Amino acid sequence: MDVRKQKGFSLLELMIVIVIILIMASFTFIALMPQFENNDLDHAYDTVLSVLLQYRNLATMQSNRYIIVPSAPGTLTVQLWGYSPPPATSPAPVTVRTYTLPADIQFAVQTGFPSPGPDGFGNGGSAILFNACAVVESGNPCLIFYPNGSAQDDLGNYNSGVLYLTRPGGGVYSSRAIDVFGASGRIRGWRLNNVSGTNTWKQQ
Repeated sequence: MDVRKQKGFSLLELMIVIVIILIMASFTFIALMPQFENNDLDHAYDTVLSVLLQYRNLATMQSNRYIIVPSAPGTLTVQLWGYSPPPATSPAPVTVRTYTLPADIQFAVQTGFPSPGPDGFGNGGSAILFNACAVVESGNPCLIFYPNGSAQDDLGNYNSGVLYLTRPGGGVYSSRAIDVFGASGRIRGWRLNNVSGTNTWKQQ
């Protein structure tokens, strides 16, 4: 009578396979970590850029004013400030929405940001470089899009400037910047690159 032996994996062999799979998974995760971090920065950049473009367009389409208030470390508040031609009194601003950036991304600057900043604005030393709104925002930097598409402060001065998005303590060359031209309201996005050993903002 033949005795047939059933073959299978021993517990030791199974544990070795599991350990190998875990090691491979950890290496894959480590390799993809920079991509995950860049995704957060891309998301933050896309959010801020789209908010600025959206509410500038709404200001022109609705003949209204929208106040954009970027605040460190990473929030962006939008307020509707209804427009009434002088001498009528304008209504008080009303908060429309608040956007929050990913936790690891901030409005901040890092060593290595070139001076001057994008389009010649600032010296790379201020995370949010726009005029302060003395009346509606108690001295905090803000940007107001008017019905003619321009960007101003709340005293009627054109408000050109730039804000920086970065991961503090992270790679400086993944940093982004967005600037606004006051008179036209034109909005541009930038990414920091190293060109022949020189840190340079390149338009996106």
